[in-house]
Amino acid sequence: MTTSQQPQDRYKAVWLIFFMLGLGTLLPWNFFMTATRYFTTRLDVPSNVSLVTAQLSKDAQAEATPAPPLPERGSLSAIFNNVMTLCAMLPLLVFACLNSFLHQKVSQSVRILGSLVAILLVFLVTAILVKVQMDPLPFFVITMVKIVFINSFGAILQGSLFGLAGLLPTSYTTPIMSGQGLAGFFASVAMICAIASKSELSDSAFGYFITACVVVILTIICYLALPQLEFYRYYQQLRLEGPGEQETKLDLISKDPSTACQPPGEEARAIKEESRVTVPTSQSTSHSIKAILKNISVLAFSVCFIFTITIGLFPAVTSEVKSSIAGNSDWGKYFIPVSCFLTFNIFDWLGRSLTAVFMWPGKDSRWLPSLVVARLVFVPLLLLCNVKPRHYLPVVFQHDAWFILFMAAFAFSNGYLASLCMCFGPKKVKPSEAGTAGTIMAFFLCLGLALGAIVSFLFRAIV
Repeated sequence: MTTSQQPQDRYKAVWLIFFMLGLGTLLPWNFFMTATRYFTTRLDVPSNVSLVTAQLSKDAQAEATPAPPLPERGSLSAIFNNVMTLCAMLPLLVFACLNSFLHQKVSQSVRILGSLVAILLVFLVTAILVKVQMDPLPFFVITMVKIVFINSFGAILQGSLFGLAGLLPTSYTTPIMSGQGLAGFFASVAMICAIASKSELSDSAFGYFITACVVVILTIICYLALPQLEFYRYYQQLRLEGPGEQETKLDLISKDPSTACQPPGEEARAIKEESRVTVPTSQSTSHSIKAILKNISVLAFSVCFIFTITIGLFPAVTSEVKSSIAGNSDWGKYFIPVSCFLTFNIFDWLGRSLTAVFMWPGKDSRWLPSLVVARLVFVPLLLLCNVKPRHYLPVVFQHDAWFILFMAAFAFSNGYLASLCMCFGPKKVKPSEAGTAGTIMAFFLCLGLALGAIVSFLFRAIV
């Protein structure tokens, strides 16, 4: 096959499947976080009492003299968000790191399908437990164990998908990033609809978890359909064969025309040379990973920095902003779901999706890391909004419009710059190393998430 004989992605089928894979990666976890109020309410409920009864009793207590909660139940509810963050970010980071170094020993299909099936089973159990009454302490422990499992398999899944996308042309990382951005949008809309419908917490949570199960099943079907598509098979053939076949040493037929910089004769000669490469030993593999990391270090640290700043502020700080114009209107109830979560997810998705048609600056430009560092400006801008309670900093940007404007720019820059880094990373190395580069980039993305979770305590404390 020559470059001119490359098959086309008919009907954008592969692009759409990668979009669905990105959506299926984060939508379940987004729905899990959307149901946080359901979990904290169950931790405040004595055993053998339904959520409906508990909600009615809470409403009655609001009109009467409030009774102090039981110490154990109150403490579990109070620490839920902090423990959830810890149980989410640590496994995410650990398994992303393990996936970066050990993914060569486990086949791609096992990692992706195994992770999807495991996440599906966890959400099926979570949906069933909505209808099962349980004491607060065992419910808390089981919930945290489920969070550990979801994020452990989620890290493997995300790293494997970016490694897979790295084998295809640059534009095929974009649908994964775009799908992940849209996952947050769906969760935000679901949160707003639940508030508007005034449905019971248990009903809303059950709907979230069942929807997550349906999305994961669709994601599994999409992944199984990939090998049937000629365009996908084209970029998967000519693997190195042998007893010690390694997934990261792939010989692609040719580079993506949009990124190729070799003359036709040089390209053909490069393919022949790569085809003679022998299967590497563990020592040479380790050396290869170091060489790849050196080539993509700027982009890797850039994506890490992007998500450190983003998670440091959102939602730990931004969800604590109070409306200055709501008064007694319903806007106070919708302010955070709309101005914080919905605004962030819409503009984050727009930023991620823009890279499908526009990519500036280039992968070697100094403008890219400069723009990444420039996002530090959002730290003072958002800290000086109407965050409550506050102890040290003054409120400079009190009106709601300032906060919405800052959130839109903050989210758009996050989506666009992160998507650029994830797209360019695998293209900074040889085609045979693209899969490993994509996996390493996913690890640094997870590292940024974990660092952001730690930094969020600092940002919140200095307000």
